[in-house]
Amino acid sequence: MLRFNMRLSTVVTLASLAMTTPGSAQGKLEGSRDLDLQVRLARMNASPGAIDGRMGQNTRFAISAFQRMRGLTENGRADNRLMEELSPQAGDPTLVDYLITQKDVAGPFLQRLPARLEEMATLKHLGYTSPIEALAEKFHMSEELLKQLNPRSRFSAGETIKVVNLGNLALSPVKRIEVDKQAEAVWVFDAADRLIAAFPATIGSSETPSPEGGHKVISVARNPTYVYDPAKLNFKGVKTRSKLVIPSGPNNPVGVVWIALDAPSYGIHGSPQPGKIRRQESHGCVRLTNWDALQLAAAVKKGVPVEFVDNAGPGTVGRGDSGRPAPKRKARH
Repeated sequence: MLRFNMRLSTVVTLASLAMTTPGSAQGKLEGSRDLDLQVRLARMNASPGAIDGRMGQNTRFAISAFQRMRGLTENGRADNRLMEELSPQAGDPTLVDYLITQKDVAGPFLQRLPARLEEMATLKHLGYTSPIEALAEKFHMSEELLKQLNPRSRFSAGETIKVVNLGNLALSPVKRIEVDKQAEAVWVFDAADRLIAAFPATIGSSETPSPEGGHKVISVARNPTYVYDPAKLNFKGVKTRSKLVIPSGPNNPVGVVWIALDAPSYGIHGSPQPGKIRRQESHGCVRLTNWDALQLAAAVKKGVPVEFVDNAGPGTVGRGDSGRPAPKRKARH
């Protein structure tokens, strides 16, 4: 369970909006119904991806996913019935104050994130590029939203900033997983076969599709390295003839966790670009935000079934990586 140093003296919900200047961009965001809705859905493990205060495709996906969880009509709209189901959380603040610690800004931070795997392989660690990126990911937010909520902040240790209030997002043990290519979603079920979580996902591409049928989890690696072997892979734009070992870190191509499947070189993993989930293609694997992948990894064990399906599901239907991350920070051979 994550523990954050929060001050609850200043909180914001839809019913408590007197803390900011009326009409300001910051005030509008803090009073945003869409932001409040995203936070409530995330608390119920219907993930909207990166929380950005906007009614985008991933938020509509999260709405439909929560409707599926509760047996409601899956229309992707925040109708009265949906809000009734979410109403028990209405008393919890949407935003809270957070005191930035020295650890938050200690780094080390990258001056620039290389775009090419060949350059990444020369680094020791693929960390964050700034305190803003680190704090945004810590609270499952987009960097833009974090900056808009805190327009005067320098994001330095000792400053108090506003962040979203998610609480504890732990899952009960996972019994099975469905990877839905058409819905671009990962559906998570418990021992009673109840849908307990839904994550937006980037799943394969027409050039490098994801696996078919039934598979199983074989291992979970946190802070994995990433191995690109040109003898087995041929990614567009990668010209190396030698095997590349990409160091671990949140900006690693597979993020901060790799859930390996029994289909060789395929898995469910994090992403260094949370805002692009369901807006890009992958090299065959299943990409989630780093925080969604970590949440799932904490609840799965070796042997959990993973079924790849093509069901019509909730949310905007779009386009659906397969390098080999090495567990325990060592290159696989």
